[in-house]
Amino acid sequence: MDPVIDMLIRIKNAQAVKKEQVSVPYSRMKLAIAKVLKDSEFIQDYEKKSKKIKNTEHDNIVVTLKYNEKDAAINNIKVVSRPSRRMYMKAKDIKLVRSGYGIGIISTPKGIMSSIQARKNKLGGEIICEIW
Repeated sequence: MDPVIDMLIRIKNAQAVKKEQVSVPYSRMKLAIAKVLKDSEFIQDYEKKSKKIKNTEHDNIVVTLKYNEKDAAINNIKVVSRPSRRMYMKAKDIKLVRSGYGIGIISTPKGIMSSIQARKNKLGGEIICEIW
């Protein structure tokens, strides 16, 4: 399974059972996705932490989830691009997600960014997922 998809599913499942935090293995791409989610106010915070197990250190990203009163900030996550089928879009073809209530996360040549930023900067790329 793709590690980025695994991260998104972990966040979705943790919010479904009303957890406060969720931990995912570290990678730079996952950290960039967590930054986009925080900037778009879908999560409260994220932090990179090291954990020592026996004689090795493992880095994790601890994501603090956000809730609006009793409801989760993230209602659903739709994975668009998969390892078996990558989906790419030009900047002019990027549409609003759920009439502007959601965002798409796009991997562009300038880095990971939301669909709103990518369209504003006139950048296309691989659409990773849609969140609303």
